[in-house]
Amino acid sequence: MSILIRPALLTDLDQLVLLEKTCFDSDHLSRRSFKHWISTEHRALLVAEQEKVISGYVLIIYHPGTRLARVYSLAVAPSQRGAGIAKLLMSAGEQAANEAGRLYLRLEVSVDNTAAIKLYQSLGYQKFGIYRDYYQDHKDALRYQKRIRRYRDTLQHRSVHWLRQTTPFTCGPASLMMAMHGLNRAYQPSKEEEINLWREATTIFMTSGHGGCHPIGLALAAKRRHFAVEVWVNQTGTLFIDGVRNEEKKQVVELVDNCFKREAEEQGIKIHYANISQNDLIGAFKSGAIPLILISTFRMDRKKAPHWVVMSGFDDDCLYMHDPDPEEGRQSELDCQFIPIACEDFEKMSSFGKNRLRTAVILWPG
Repeated sequence: MSILIRPALLTDLDQLVLLEKTCFDSDHLSRRSFKHWISTEHRALLVAEQEKVISGYVLIIYHPGTRLARVYSLAVAPSQRGAGIAKLLMSAGEQAANEAGRLYLRLEVSVDNTAAIKLYQSLGYQKFGIYRDYYQDHKDALRYQKRIRRYRDTLQHRSVHWLRQTTPFTCGPASLMMAMHGLNRAYQPSKEEEINLWREATTIFMTSGHGGCHPIGLALAAKRRHFAVEVWVNQTGTLFIDGVRNEEKKQVVELVDNCFKREAEEQGIKIHYANISQNDLIGAFKSGAIPLILISTFRMDRKKAPHWVVMSGFDDDCLYMHDPDPEEGRQSELDCQFIPIACEDFEKMSSFGKNRLRTAVILWPG
């Protein structure tokens, strides 16, 4: 019988739910989840149909604002396995991700799923890690990746251990801990250290809720921990003050900004009042540094929030980032490591607010 690969429709829900229960003993996608993925953007949900019967599906999720895609789930009916359906679905999924502008496709597979591992390797996927205790049954998952758009591949990356921020407002401290641990394995991150770093670097107030972290505040915290550091910022005025509406809070933010700048001068921290370029970041990375970069989350979640990330690699086409804040229910921890940001996208993402603030903190071993 001929096999038709096509996008999933809401009318496929009953068959998809039945197929899911047939294929998996745990980690099921629910009817509600299938309905969500059929209806939402940033994904490709494709089915294999034979004589109006769905014999398999693949769900690929696109990481918003980046060039990364991930195979979230692949299933083929037990009675139809061995007929090449999984390979057809994967090939169609790669094509969909390619057409959506993605450069990389990633996936996870159970260490004992030899058939799937053999398939992925035959399709050109390369193993790049392992994720312990990944599934509900506590089995480990192997991590595979494939570059689905071919460019000259000269990826250079640094061994940066990924950390999740433990509060909604500590992206800066989590990023700083990643960088410091990446430069000196003797440095040990902890939740207590995360909060201490925030206390040292916070602006006190921001647009709403708790303040975020000032680049010079983060630099001072790194200096106290015996790392060499410099700051790039393209504005000389008080940072983040435009989003604070209350006049008394503005005075506090201005006071903190002035204190950070005065102490940085006393500590001999170099501050470049200029735009940092991608070449500057790559040059620092090549020299052994790890940069922290402030981005706007608008291209990822439409919220226009300032957010700190860590540069973890680069190649001819992308800068790679570790993001400490997985989006609940949408991203796994794996989606937040070595995120490929195309160079042309990075320019837009790495400026924040109406004044287009661009800032970075560059760390070297002390």
